[in-house]
Amino acid sequence: MNRYIAIVPAYNEVAAIAATVSEIHAAAPEFDVLVIDDGSTDMTAATARQAGARVLVLPFNLGIGGAVQSGYLYARQHGYTVAVQVDGDGQHDPRDIPRLLAELQADPDTHLVTGSRFLGRAGGHRSSASRRLGIALFARLVSLITRQRVTDPTSGFRMTDSVGIELFARDYPSDYPEVEAIVLAHTYALHTREVAVAMRPRTSGTSQISTSVSVYYLFKVLLAVFVSALRSHPQSEPGPLSEAAP
Repeated sequence: MNRYIAIVPAYNEVAAIAATVSEIHAAAPEFDVLVIDDGSTDMTAATARQAGARVLVLPFNLGIGGAVQSGYLYARQHGYTVAVQVDGDGQHDPRDIPRLLAELQADPDTHLVTGSRFLGRAGGHRSSASRRLGIALFARLVSLITRQRVTDPTSGFRMTDSVGIELFARDYPSDYPEVEAIVLAHTYALHTREVAVAMRPRTSGTSQISTSVSVYYLFKVLLAVFVSALRSHPQSEPGPLSEAAP
């Protein structure tokens, strides 16, 4: 029996979280919604509960990587077979969740599907020119490492099956994990695909990647990607991850 869950990391997203939860319930009613309250100082947790979400409250702010991994640990513990990450700030359109699910289930060899704002159709929010330049650099590097085309490695809108849930529950990058997570999945021979989606401007909060830390972010992510790429690769197709040494 398939069980689906939406993992929604949120930090001080009281202004957007209720709408995000409601939109997921409306667009993908077969998905349970788990909001990870990452040490918020506002009413994010209470608002998410009132909107009908399950809420996991972290005792302090772990950052996006720790929050998302907490969601995957919950998904593994409760026997979910598919998990989708949806940001709590309203940028991801839950109406695209069924499309990601269809792509994931179309090929049994596919384990991870990412929503890309740079693939196929135009439109939607694409961030600033400087960030698009950085994304293009990451995309080129990750494409070289994985030997397949990757257009939006910084997208946090992604869906995975039970193999990916097991991997990310055990090992998930911290700080700014989106790019490194793709390389991690490649390291464990998980097959990945992209689906064209249109991102929306955030409706609340501020990005963790401000102009003042953008250069630091660039070099930190590049270093993390190179370290991940040097990990040993499993010799077989994805199976029980306990048999694959990192």
